[in-house]
Amino acid sequence: MFKKYFYLVRHGETILNAEHKRQGSEGGLSENGKQQVVKITEILKHIKIQKIFCSPFERTRETLEIINKVLQIPENKIIFTPLLAERKNPAEIIGKSYDDPIVQNFIDTLDKSFQNPDLRLTNEENFIDLRNRALGCQKYLINEGKNKNLCVTHGIFLKMFLAALLYGPNLSASDYIKISEYNPAHNAALTLISYDSLKNFMNKIFFRNPYTNPKNNPWEILVYNYLVKNS
Repeated sequence: MFKKYFYLVRHGETILNAEHKRQGSEGGLSENGKQQVVKITEILKHIKIQKIFCSPFERTRETLEIINKVLQIPENKIIFTPLLAERKNPAEIIGKSYDDPIVQNFIDTLDKSFQNPDLRLTNEENFIDLRNRALGCQKYLINEGKNKNLCVTHGIFLKMFLAALLYGPNLSASDYIKISEYNPAHNAALTLISYDSLKNFMNKIFFRNPYTNPKNNPWEILVYNYLVKNS
């Protein structure tokens, strides 16, 4: 098979999401978040998933646990990888409200830091860090993925990952900001992408640059942010 498909799912709503607080790696799903995951599982159960890649954070593990009660993918086909983890927040703001002045100052500066990609305030992941991780994640999934794969991840990383698919190593901070601002990533929403190894092979033979000519890009975003709405 020349094509590989990756079904990307953001974790369900967390307790801290509902409380509008910044998160680290810990923190579980809210009751609403659990129900969101149950709904998206109704879509996933019709897909013959062969392998699962999951962020090691508590909220993504819990999301996967709910999904896999239905999919029943064996443990040896489930990989927990930090490549799919959320962007690392500064330690100073984890667990604090978005309305906290300290948090607002940090976030304002972090957002502006995308104009200065190398800026680092404390121990957070900056733009360059996150872009490089997204590019590394691409290569990892190409090498390790089967025909149909599920990836359980996070909102900010998901948008960076997709931006890197479109722009590759040429992705600039301004390009990412445009994508991030106008393309929300909802809790428990589904995004589908494909990778065409044949197209990538032809690119190499004919020395094509898939990032300057989108028609040559071996990656394709087929569905973005599909959300199962409340009935």
